[in-house]
Amino acid sequence: MANSDHLKQNKTILQCLTDHSIASPSISSVTFFPTDPSFTSTLQSNIRNLRFTSTTTPKPLFIVVPSHVSHIQASIICCKTHGLEMRIRSGGHDYDGLSYVSKAPFMIIDLFNLRSVIVDNGTAWVESGATLGELFYAISQKSKTHGFPAGVCPTVGVGGHFSGGGYGNMMRKFGLSVDNVIDAKLVDVNGNVLDRESMGEDLFWAIKGGGGASFGIIISWKIKLVSVPEIVTVFKIEKTLEQGVTDIVHKWQYIADKIDPNLFIRVVLLPVNKKHLQSIKAKFIGLFLGKGQELSSLMNEAFPELGLSFDQCIEMSWIESILFWSNYPKGTSLDVLLDRQPQQEKYLKKKSDYVQEPISKENLEGIWNKMIELKRPALTLNPYGGKMSEISEFETPFPHRAGNIYKIQYSVTWKDDGVEATGRSLDQIRKLYDYMTPYVSKSPRSSYLNYRDVDIGINENGNASYSEGVIWGRKYFKGNFERLVQVKSKVDPGNFFRYEQSIPCLGSWKSITAE
Repeated sequence: MANSDHLKQNKTILQCLTDHSIASPSISSVTFFPTDPSFTSTLQSNIRNLRFTSTTTPKPLFIVVPSHVSHIQASIICCKTHGLEMRIRSGGHDYDGLSYVSKAPFMIIDLFNLRSVIVDNGTAWVESGATLGELFYAISQKSKTHGFPAGVCPTVGVGGHFSGGGYGNMMRKFGLSVDNVIDAKLVDVNGNVLDRESMGEDLFWAIKGGGGASFGIIISWKIKLVSVPEIVTVFKIEKTLEQGVTDIVHKWQYIADKIDPNLFIRVVLLPVNKKHLQSIKAKFIGLFLGKGQELSSLMNEAFPELGLSFDQCIEMSWIESILFWSNYPKGTSLDVLLDRQPQQEKYLKKKSDYVQEPISKENLEGIWNKMIELKRPALTLNPYGGKMSEISEFETPFPHRAGNIYKIQYSVTWKDDGVEATGRSLDQIRKLYDYMTPYVSKSPRSSYLNYRDVDIGINENGNASYSEGVIWGRKYFKGNFERLVQVKSKVDPGNFFRYEQSIPCLGSWKSITAE
């Protein structure tokens, strides 16, 4: 009987979708129910965290992989009609799976069929289903002197990356991805297709870092490309505790956000737990928008402690530097940028913090000891300053601008399936995060939206409560959260576009303030 009911429901939903979309291409050809042979492969093809591939993870009632805007419009109408929630997925890199998992009955709109990139005269229109790799590749085919400031992981989807802010190794020179977005096309809750002019500046502001899935389905973005030199320089240097990591990282804190904005130096800190050695290893990875000789001179003057020699400076094109930062060997074909699947999938958990005052050597040593004790979690330090400090924290919903020296990404990965391995790994990263409390931003303790983290709070109360949303919302958006609530209330007053960390509506805000 239950099976019969499901088949009847599937037929009803498919009829609804067909009635509200164009005849060709047929929406039935891009709609997958659990009874379809391709359902599981379609669901799992864009899951980047193996934690959410288990049999106990809630599954959608169906998946639509739109190839036409009418497929999106029909999906919105039919989800309203049948009381379903909608999850919107572009690349599947949402760290806590919020773009493809829900406890409530739901469906998934997976945008990977909408991935065209059209580069023209210093700008580009890029669809949300494209990956950063596909975007970078398309730019490189048109110009040797243009690039775009975005992330260094080529399999990340454009839709989520841009709508959460989008940072990368050129942000000290050019700001975030959203600082270079000049137009967008969005399907709103009523099925209207809006561009910047028709959506208005408030909604356009909100989707540039406020998380697009709270406001509609963003189909495409128009971006302004940036000028890059024909030759850039990269380097990667590893240092251990025994080679003076503490002194080097301590000095890095004082120069990384103040040095030439053409230079970005990331630090990755890893615990080393071998039988006869417990230590810390630091990887210093750099991108300089210029030639090796200039970089060598700059480093010798500003950061001699790292010991970068001219021989360690590797010159290449900007597009080749994308491959270098993705750990591909030199000489790898650019075609790997078109591969939508990561080199390997993992079970993982991430968290984030912002550091506004340098951490002392003594306290750095305490952090190293804690990392060695916990064995697993790693830290990645990304410097701010430069262009990031010149842009007002209210210019976009992303508020983490002047006053931040660097951002921390906490990361733990594991290979074992099961409750015990997951619980142990989550406990390790949370303990390190708790240990770091004295050294990071306060009131609020800020987080980066694109390092999605349900530990900082979720909307339990019907996915709509302002009192719950403000707890995590101010950590992601600081003073911009209230403006996001106002925009949300105007464009989606019924709170159709909702999920565990969606922006709540003003109605729930008014009820709280009245109390």
